Amino acid sequence: MNIKTRLSFQFTFVVIGILIFFSTLVYYFSYTSQRSKFREMLLDRAQNTAIMLITVEGIDSTLLKKIHQTTISLIEEEIVLTDSTNRMIYSNNTHYLTDKVILGKSFTSSLNYFSIGAKDGVSYNHFINKNVYHIYMLAYDNSRAENLLELRTILFWSILFSVWLSITASYFFSKLAIRPISKIIAKVKEINSSKLNSRLDEGKRKDEIEQLAITFNQMLSDLEMVFKSQTEFVSNASHELRTPLAIMIAESDYIISHLRQPEDYINHISGLINDLRKLNLLLNSLLELAQINRDNVISKSDFRIDELIFNTIQSLKTKYPGRKILPKIEYSENENDLLISGNPGLLEIALKNLIDNACKFSNKDIEVKISTLGETIVVNIIDHGIGIPVDEIKNIFMPFRRGSNVKYISGFGVGLSIVAKIIELHGAQINVTSAENEGTCFDIIFRKQ
Repeated sequence: MNIKTRLSFQFTFVVIGILIFFSTLVYYFSYTSQRSKFREMLLDRAQNTAIMLITVEGIDSTLLKKIHQTTISLIEEEIVLTDSTNRMIYSNNTHYLTDKVILGKSFTSSLNYFSIGAKDGVSYNHFINKNVYHIYMLAYDNSRAENLLELRTILFWSILFSVWLSITASYFFSKLAIRPISKIIAKVKEINSSKLNSRLDEGKRKDEIEQLAITFNQMLSDLEMVFKSQTEFVSNASHELRTPLAIMIAESDYIISHLRQPEDYINHISGLINDLRKLNLLLNSLLELAQINRDNVISKSDFRIDELIFNTIQSLKTKYPGRKILPKIEYSENENDLLISGNPGLLEIALKNLIDNACKFSNKDIEVKISTLGETIVVNIIDHGIGIPVDEIKNIFMPFRRGSNVKYISGFGVGLSIVAKIIELHGAQINVTSAENEGTCFDIIFRKQ
């Protein structure tokens, strides 16, 4: 069962329930109202009978019966009047009100209402001169029966018509409500891996369906970005791997095409080893980048950023023994001001890549500054090297993108991509300012723990 039909049935069942509930209330209050009016009429007749027979002189049971027979009475009216000992003084047209029935009625108050069969009755005690007389009156309320039958008929057909109307209206409105979803389904069916640039109509961006379209479009944007990154990654990675392999194969074919001196073989093998080391470094960088891109959740702990900086600088001094890497840290009175929450292993990789690049592209001293600004901790990595061309700064964090002025410096263009992803996973921010032949400054902004 589709949503449109299910909504129609659910709405119809709700309408049926409401109609039955209110129809029952209408019928009940109509029934009780008409019954109360009829009971008041019975009581008036009982009181008049008692007054005429007991109080009015000259009227006996024979005359009273003639009066009842010659005047308009209630339908199938029965009247019985007894004294305090339940001795019958007067009766008229009795059918249900027999001695057995009267004696079986044990009423506790002077006025009581009861029913026998389809008839309604009243029991009334009339007090005169300390004497008690019991008057019983029973009659059939034909008007009420006809009115209630007519009301039941009206309610029955009204409910049937309302149900038919609700089914029609609910189907129409559910179809109208589902139409945007049907359009979304039709549009989504057209989208595949080659059409990820398609987008759903977001309308006025207010109701839930339009919010669904917005969410789906955001997902499409993320998928499109992932597919583009994957395509670009595979293309660049295959190019970066194919080039050194092709060179290694060509050089090996050349070296074995003729007999060479032992020194030539040694030089060739040494070159192959260097190329294999570079290739191994590239593969490790690619695997590291793929791993970071795959894991969007990282384990975090609290640690001091200054200690991490010291450890990173210490590990790089073995690679650049003659280079000065100068840490400059602004300490405050609060020892927790330099405390951040993150993954120290990943952040060390990011910092090592940035400081390594600074050493690689500059022959001068490298500065690593740590300062606090409000609720943030700012790390500045500054070099005075070749810098980055202005029009290329926006692409430096993309994989395999290298500046046009570093062609003769070894590297693969993967390091900054890893840095950007690690910083993103930590909810931090990285900015870069650079000028050619003047230097580069990377600013990493963390939130305090």
